Amino acid sequence: MEMNRAIYYFPRFFLILTSKDVNLYLYFYRYMGHYPDIFSINPEDKIPGKGRVLISEPFLTDRFFNRTIVFITEHTAEGTVGFILNRVIDLMVSSAVEGFDGWDEHLSVGGPVAPDTLHYLHTLGSKVPGSVPVIPGIWWGGEIDALRNLIATGTVGRDQVRFFLGYSGWEKGQLKRELGENSWMTAKVPGEVIMKSRGNVWRDVLRSLNNKYRIWAEFPESPEMN
Repeated sequence: MEMNRAIYYFPRFFLILTSKDVNLYLYFYRYMGHYPDIFSINPEDKIPGKGRVLISEPFLTDRFFNRTIVFITEHTAEGTVGFILNRVIDLMVSSAVEGFDGWDEHLSVGGPVAPDTLHYLHTLGSKVPGSVPVIPGIWWGGEIDALRNLIATGTVGRDQVRFFLGYSGWEKGQLKRELGENSWMTAKVPGEVIMKSRGNVWRDVLRSLNNKYRIWAEFPESPEMN
């Protein structure tokens, strides 16, 4: 099924590009010459783990996960937990969360699970007791009162905390199945990408990769509308 989908989308996109943008056509053709099957994800690029990110393939139809980057904070034999990094919403933390007056940063949607719960990633380490280290320099959760006090005293920078409503979760075997369907690839990204909430993170991360998946960033969301 995945191969049929790739064959269906690619020729239509290819033909449209040749009529609209010769430079992009040449770029695309060069990559296809080296990598004839850009939708078949290599086994080594489908290994999930704590601290890695999931990058959705360009035409994933799920409304929550279309063109998303998900940061994995927990991965065990029993399941996986993570947070979508590029679903920022037009709602400020200060107006939605009690006790964070003046923290005028946007909330993000972490995923479809428990959307009425608050979660946070930060760079504050032991300053927030109970935090769980995920990768060097990035922690998950911890005592919210300690975080609230740090913010109230003005000792926390805007790029040191990200708040999320809800989270992304996979039951035992579910993520493995989706990876087998080529819905996701996995990668490691720097900590500053995890804390970044502005710009097209999905596209920017793909363009930073030195592999065949870079070309995913150049596909329009709807090839037939290009």
